[in-house]
Amino acid sequence: MQQHKLYINGEYIDSASEDTIDVINPATEHVISRIPAGTEEDANKAIEAAYEAQKKWEKVSSAERGKIVRELGDKLKERRETFIELLSEEQGKPYEQASGEVDTAIDYFYYMSEWARRIEGEIIPSDRPNENILMFRKPIGVAAGIVPWNFPVFILARKVAAALITGCSIVLKPSQQTPNTAAEFTKIVDEMNDIPAGVYNFITGKGSTIGTVMAAHPKVSIITMTGSVKAGTKVMEAAAKNMTKVNLELGGKAPAIVTKNANLDTAVKCIKTSRITNSGQACTNAERVYVHEDIAIEFIEKMTQSMKETKLGMPNDKDAEMGPLVSQDRLDIVHEMVQNAVQNGAKVLTGGKRAEMSSGFFYEPTVITNVQQDSEIIQDEIFGPVLPILTFKTLDEAIELANDSDYGLSSSIYTDNVHEAMRAANELKFGETFINRENFEAIQGYHAGLRKSGLGGADGKHGIEDFTVTHAVYMQYDDEKQ
Repeated sequence: MQQHKLYINGEYIDSASEDTIDVINPATEHVISRIPAGTEEDANKAIEAAYEAQKKWEKVSSAERGKIVRELGDKLKERRETFIELLSEEQGKPYEQASGEVDTAIDYFYYMSEWARRIEGEIIPSDRPNENILMFRKPIGVAAGIVPWNFPVFILARKVAAALITGCSIVLKPSQQTPNTAAEFTKIVDEMNDIPAGVYNFITGKGSTIGTVMAAHPKVSIITMTGSVKAGTKVMEAAAKNMTKVNLELGGKAPAIVTKNANLDTAVKCIKTSRITNSGQACTNAERVYVHEDIAIEFIEKMTQSMKETKLGMPNDKDAEMGPLVSQDRLDIVHEMVQNAVQNGAKVLTGGKRAEMSSGFFYEPTVITNVQQDSEIIQDEIFGPVLPILTFKTLDEAIELANDSDYGLSSSIYTDNVHEAMRAANELKFGETFINRENFEAIQGYHAGLRKSGLGGADGKHGIEDFTVTHAVYMQYDDEKQ
């Protein structure tokens, strides 16, 4: 069993504490590795190293940084199968989903490397004669990257690639539940002589310790975190002391609207994919369905049958559609939400209990009806393979119900009527709307939410901008001195 170390200023080091945290395989419930329970001292050391390294890193040409980010993608690709195996083992993803995540991470490094020559400023006319206003886009500084357990490889790439290409250094903290893939990525960085010591730092431990130090440190310029609303709130509170910029993706409660003009087979297929991917543990997963009352019976029958046919399996089973939840705690929370719904009158059409597997934190794909809009299971994030379904009479009602949420990350609508689709796109109050397709964003798009789903965003040119600051230079010249 591997015992990981911290990686600070280009060296593997021991933590200031001898305490460790066990990493559990959610499919077998066995301990697979141990990580240091990093301390405040460790976090401060990593941030100081990143701060000093960033001064030199921002002076490396953008084109050279692009080559380095590209090489990270190349080396990740060379070890593709290793990362797939580690990801399946620590997080529980079936092979197909794990390979998809690793491939997306590889593409992310490639995509971000192409921005080396595309980060641009502006020249703006001045009100004064003999003056130009130059607008530079410069690296913001040290980035503190906090990676969640549900997509530990892809979101690592999302944070690291964006930071490095813009000239920022980074201190990366993976989830204590899924640190093994980040530790493997750190080996790649350690092998690359072109990345100066301190530009990338890897630290493990509890979020309540490491995350708080990162967010409150005066030499951190941006905290980019993907996680829960509770954790994000604590990060914002700590960051407020220094007015540090926060970039937060904090979850979702994505509605899916199915109108009477929808292709039901398409809707069922895509909503199922959007519900069971990663065992329902994704911020963009369809979390609640609103179906027109005229087609509700047929849709619910098809949806229930499709969920019932889902193939659960161990992560090494290449035919499995769904693996386990990440932990016993997550399993307990999901089941408690289902039980609360049932006690309040909900009807379980399929699932509703822990799956009968030899081991692991598996939960049956579940469909629930007869729920109320103000109920916990409609208003709170489930983060598990549970699909509550309500009906509506008019599109007005469906949009109003969809927007009735504390979250505002993703949404979707299924219809073959372009007028319905365009109206929903205009009136749904979410950062993303998917029309007649499953919920998952593109790396060249923009992934951001409203309300409690967070601040800032990721991907594409708009995501890169969060790692930069605008520097306005007012440049006077004398037209007689030539």
